[in-house]
Amino acid sequence: MKIDKAAIRNEFQRHDRDTGSSEVQIATLTKEIEALTAHLKANKKDHSSRYGLLRKVQNRRNLLDYLKRVDEEGYKNLIKKLGIRR
Repeated sequence: MKIDKAAIRNEFQRHDRDTGSSEVQIATLTKEIEALTAHLKANKKDHSSRYGLLRKVQNRRNLLDYLKRVDEEGYKNLIKKLGIRR
C-alpha cells in the first residue's frame, strides 16, 4: 500500500520546487483514496480505515472546490487527468 509520492509530485507540480500546490495535494489524495478503497474491499470490517477514507475524500472535495473557484481551467484539466467524475 506504499504510494510513490515523488512520482505524483513530479507529474502534477507547477514548478520544480512545488510540493504543496492544490494540484499536487489532490493527486496525492486521489492515489491514497484508491489504495484505501482497494484495502477496504478486502477488509470489510476495518472501520477505522473507512473513517480515514471519508476524511480524505472530504479533504479532496474541499481542495477541488477551492481549485474550481480559483482556476476553473486547471480544475477541468486535473479532473480529466486523474479520471475523477464530477
